[in-house]
Amino acid sequence: MRPPPGGRTRSRGLSLGVLALCVAAARCLQSQGVSLYIPQPAINATVEEDILLSVDYSCHGIPTIEWKYTSSWGVQKIVEWKPGTQANISQSHKDRVCTFDNGSIQLFSVGVRDSGSYIITVTERLGSSQFGTIVLHVSEILYEDLHFVAVFLAFLVAVAALLISLMWVCNKCAYKFQRKRRHKLKESTTEEIELQEVEC
Repeated sequence: MRPPPGGRTRSRGLSLGVLALCVAAARCLQSQGVSLYIPQPAINATVEEDILLSVDYSCHGIPTIEWKYTSSWGVQKIVEWKPGTQANISQSHKDRVCTFDNGSIQLFSVGVRDSGSYIITVTERLGSSQFGTIVLHVSEILYEDLHFVAVFLAFLVAVAALLISLMWVCNKCAYKFQRKRRHKLKESTTEEIELQEVEC
């Protein structure tokens, strides 16, 4: 007995349907991955400067963005938020951080202690995530060294002025002393001449 011809068509249709479903699911899973772009992975800054830690991400849906700071003092959470919502900023960075919807943050008035690695993690709603790192190096301002040099030069100028004043006073005293001595010599010479005249 031969099976009815419609049975093969149904099994082929079912196989094609399952295959199409698998391809669609694979594309859907592929498109739900998170991609993260960091244009400047290393930043050099000076004290009191405002720094933008710039990133850009792409994903489906609204992700959770988290920034952490690691240094020789340990790991510290800076901020966590979902774009379009209020950011949860840690107490240590209150009033020092501004968040942007593209995942970037701005640090205000950085100091030497802010040097270290800043790690961003972008987590999608379904659980896939991507992280990246920006290394920040903060150095002392060159002007502080110049300020020290300027103060030192001002000190040297003040000492030089004091020494010149002392030399001027000493010169005046020496001049008066010589004048008095000359006057006494004149008087003694005049007295000797008068005595010689009297003796004669």
